[in-house]
Amino acid sequence: MSAEKEGGSRMVYRLPRAIDLNAASRLIRDKPKLLIVGRCLEAEKPWVLERFPSDEYAKITVCLEAEHVNHVGFKVAGILARVPFKEVAVVTTDGSMHCVQLHFMVEEIFKIMRLEIPRKHYVVAGNELVEVPAEAVRTARYLSKVAKLLERCADSP
Repeated sequence: MSAEKEGGSRMVYRLPRAIDLNAASRLIRDKPKLLIVGRCLEAEKPWVLERFPSDEYAKITVCLEAEHVNHVGFKVAGILARVPFKEVAVVTTDGSMHCVQLHFMVEEIFKIMRLEIPRKHYVVAGNELVEVPAEAVRTARYLSKVAKLLERCADSP
């Protein structure tokens, strides 16, 4: 995909889309860690990618506005079954109803596959990269639990 700028064109997206990759692609298999990036961050907040060194992280992108979470989840599970990563990280835009599914998806994959490697969740809030505990991601799936937490906070002095 490209974007026009001052009469010329420049490439906006360079990272591979997860859905387009072979599960053991040469583009990802030689790195110790996997980074799943909300696709728009590459164009909108490219500084985020610099926080994850390319010599450590195989970087793949996902846009859950364009692809169904089940398709992407099956692809990522296939990747994790074939490539022995030492860590999986997800970074998305905070507050996106589509991107939050990437975090839920990774937690679900880890649960189904019983993976025991470290996983990390990050969101970009404004111009800040924030690490989110996996427990927060798991809790966010249950609106009743979130409601009870908010109620407790409101009741606290």
